[in-house]
Amino acid sequence: MNYFSSDFKLGILGGGQLGKMLLFDTRKFDIQTSVLDPSDEAPSKIACNKFFQGDLMDFETVYNFGKQVDVLTFEIELVNLEALEKLENEGVKVYPSPKTLKGIQNKGIQKDFYIKNNIPTAPFERFENLESLKAKIQDLKLPFVWKCTEFGYDGNGVKVIRQTSDLDNLPNVECIAETMVPFKNELAVIVCRNPSGEIKTYPVVEMEFHPEANQVEYVICPARIDEKVAQKARAIALNVSEKFNHVGLLAVEMFQTQDDEILVNEVAPRPHNSGHYSIEASYTSQFENHLRAILDLPLGNTDSKVAGVMVNLVGAEGFSGDVVYQNIETILGWNGVTPHIYGKKQTRPFRKMGHVTIVNEDMAVARKIAEDVKNTIKVISI
Repeated sequence: MNYFSSDFKLGILGGGQLGKMLLFDTRKFDIQTSVLDPSDEAPSKIACNKFFQGDLMDFETVYNFGKQVDVLTFEIELVNLEALEKLENEGVKVYPSPKTLKGIQNKGIQKDFYIKNNIPTAPFERFENLESLKAKIQDLKLPFVWKCTEFGYDGNGVKVIRQTSDLDNLPNVECIAETMVPFKNELAVIVCRNPSGEIKTYPVVEMEFHPEANQVEYVICPARIDEKVAQKARAIALNVSEKFNHVGLLAVEMFQTQDDEILVNEVAPRPHNSGHYSIEASYTSQFENHLRAILDLPLGNTDSKVAGVMVNLVGAEGFSGDVVYQNIETILGWNGVTPHIYGKKQTRPFRKMGHVTIVNEDMAVARKIAEDVKNTIKVISI
């Protein structure tokens, strides 16, 4: 099929920053795009050919949108599965497939999938709701990690339970209690795969998290780990990809334990925060490779050209309202520093508003500059 400068139409469910960055590459290749998002102020609105406002969980909305495109993909997992299944049955190419998404959308089902397929993961127990968990709290070893099985993102829907009172005010929804893993590092590997079966992995990245918000603060590529551990992580990520039989990108988040075992934490079947560094640091960005994969084109080189560190820009505590990026002019004067502003007009505490990539031949230097960036730029409101 001729995708370039043609009548071919790509549909994207979700119009957030991931969609916006994906659209950079559709514009580079002159591919027609349509985007569906609940918000009329979605970041992707400025970069697509056609924008539709609507509920991603509504069957009719998603189905009618999908009938207008040739290939359908998504930048968020919270979409109507039944509509995707019907569209796929009627000949619309949906990547990743509804079957893949079904195994990932619910974290309880996702964890069961790992056990069934002998994929190493932290021990856990599923509960119908919070009340049923509370009824068995005496059987659970504290501390543990509480996770709601659906609708969690960016640290929402995850909480460390150190005492029974930590369960207060949590939603009474399906959840899991996961054994807390004493880990050395949180790692991630992005796998890209096209329908023809070509598959590649990006280098292992290391993630440093904000202690309060449970959000990634820094992504470091390559991870500062032993090569044998890196090879093990990439091999496990490939196995996870094979078992899910996904097409597109699959971000596999992992724990490196104290004895250098690798445990899979969770996956995301789309471009991912852990791969943003690739726009500046890799030969082919994760967004271009997602596009290549879902269109069954040859995959690009996933190697890094240079060491890269990504810093997330999140709303500062105590600020809500019209956003201001304080001191952004300062970091623009630094070599190897590239800010990405997502286009969200309103900031609030810990909301992802952008990211900054730092590239340098020396990883230690890149990491130091990343900290300087974090301490210099502030996302505040007027």
